[in-house]
This record gives sequence, structure tokens and C-alpha cells, in this order.
Amino acid sequence: MTSAPKLSDQLCFAAYSFTHALNRAYRPLLEPLGLTYPQYLVMLVLWEDDGQTVKEIGDRLKLDSGTLTPLLKRLEAGGYVTRRRGREDERQVIVRLSDEGRALSEKAAQVPVELGCAMGAGLGEIAELRERLTALRDRLGEAGCAVGEPEASQG
Repeated sequence: MTSAPKLSDQLCFAAYSFTHALNRAYRPLLEPLGLTYPQYLVMLVLWEDDGQTVKEIGDRLKLDSGTLTPLLKRLEAGGYVTRRRGREDERQVIVRLSDEGRALSEKAAQVPVELGCAMGAGLGEIAELRERLTALRDRLGEAGCAVGEPEASQG
């Protein structure tokens, strides 16, 4: 007889609880910027490459337009972005940074450093963790383990 799985052994719970802790750590860092964590992610995408469609932003963040549109509306109401219909295709909505949104990137530059400090980790350690998590995420859809194999039980 096999024993019931334990919560402390589950990767899913470690990831879930880490995500909640990470969001709590970001909150005081983003509050002075007037951003929530999901809004910060949108701004990161636009600071990297301004003038993207809602679809492009959603693809990058792995969010659907139903989740993304309210975030963009709040960012627009806050004066950080503008949203305009595409000239060539009116079905597309193009999101651009406002001057205030562009200026916010300088204030946000310290967020990763402050997060590292809150985690007690250097930027190198955080980069390694990020690379490992990204690789695991990418492989997750490619997993070749059959259901019931021991490797598949760590969920």
C-alpha cells in the first residue's frame, strides 16, 4: 500500500507558496511606482519594446486579452500608456508608453536589486533561478513521462 502524498513533498505547493511570497515582496517595492505586480509585468514588456499590440503583450506574458484589457485600462487611466486602434487593422489595439510611463522605467530600475536584497540573494543567484524555472516551464509541456511513473508523481 502506498502512502498518501505529503504537501511538503509537492513541487506545486512549493511553487504556489513561493509565488505568493514573491508577490508580497514586490508589493512594497511597486507601491511607490503606483503599480500592481501584473501592471509592472506589462510595463516591463513595453519598456523593452514600446508600441506593441494587445495580442503581442498577451503572448509575451502568457495572458489572454480578457485578463490583459482591464490591466491596460487601469494603466491608461493612470497616465502610463495609451491605447489606439491600428491604422492598417482596426481590430488590433496598439499600446504605447506615455511620457510618464517612459519616465517610470528609471524609478523601476532599482526594483530587481531591492527584490534581491529582500530575498537575501544576489543578482547572479536570481538569474540562475530564473533560468532554471524558465527551462522547467518550457519542458513542462514536453514531458515524456507516462502517468504513473515515479517522475510524474511530484506535482
